[in-house]
Amino acid sequence: MMMLMISYMNLEDLKFFDSKKMSQVYDSWPEIAEKSYKDKNLKKLNIKNIDHIILIGMGGSGSICDVIDSILSKENLHVKTVKGYALPNTVDDRTLIIFVSVSGNTDETLTILKNAHNSKAKIAVFTSGGTIREFCKTNNIFFQHIEMIHSPRSSLVKFLFSILNTLEFILPISPKDIEETISYLYTIQTKINSNNLTSSNDALKLAEWINGIPCIYYPDGLRSSAIRFKNSLQENAKTHVISEDIIEACHNGIVAWEKPSSVNPIIIQGEDDNIKTKERWKIIKQFFEINKIDYYQINSVKGSILSKIVSLIYILDFASIYHSVINEIDPSPVPSIDFIKSRL
Repeated sequence: MMMLMISYMNLEDLKFFDSKKMSQVYDSWPEIAEKSYKDKNLKKLNIKNIDHIILIGMGGSGSICDVIDSILSKENLHVKTVKGYALPNTVDDRTLIIFVSVSGNTDETLTILKNAHNSKAKIAVFTSGGTIREFCKTNNIFFQHIEMIHSPRSSLVKFLFSILNTLEFILPISPKDIEETISYLYTIQTKINSNNLTSSNDALKLAEWINGIPCIYYPDGLRSSAIRFKNSLQENAKTHVISEDIIEACHNGIVAWEKPSSVNPIIIQGEDDNIKTKERWKIIKQFFEINKIDYYQINSVKGSILSKIVSLIYILDFASIYHSVINEIDPSPVPSIDFIKSRL
């Protein structure tokens, strides 16, 4: 099991290394989510006879698509998330394509949008501006303008809850589940915000526990939370990360633990995981304990799948910010991504 850590990060460290005040945005996530969901100025989209939804987005915008994909996974809809340049050939007049580009200048998303415009599909675009907004204006495509907060990854709840607001007549997600999720965010906020840098802060405890390469194990239903954690650690803490589905890992990845490793296993366990998945968690934890492999476990909240996923993302994103500061890294700048984009 995880070893107890003693807090050694203080508010001065956070202020110094978090130069763009990313943590302050996360301190306000519950308020941002609630305001976005209740915003009466957002345009509503109401389209009938949709049985196929395609979600398009990259990076932080892609995380939003992953969340929507996960919460719709048990509905009577065919849902697919695309990260790249290719529009699926299954698109027809019963398809809704949801484009998310926080920056408004995502090359992959704009490429697919241009192709989708010539299809029979319905289109909804969510962006802060850029070339994507201009393309929508020029071609009379439905779009919702949403201001970016700090960075694409920090804007997740604003975009997610604005999308849930805009598409409330289309996405089969109950208001009760959305309100429950916002309530959980407020509860978690009191424990993990940047004014509580103590041993009671679960995000800080996880951040301090990581001292090697994190290996995130997750059940299929919580994949979007795990992949988001991987991405946030990579962007904020500038570290390599591994993520593995727990069931699949038992057929291959588990073998890597047969030799000493600097990798840190992190278990993301759901309150309502499938009974066979629960059995697998028990076995793999026994394996770790027998082989004296220290691991960290974080459990989801109870409630809807939306509550589970978004609550986990809140804690894990904050952990990635704290981990960056502990390692004296500014979480905001991403020069490597800027390098790639400047050459596209």
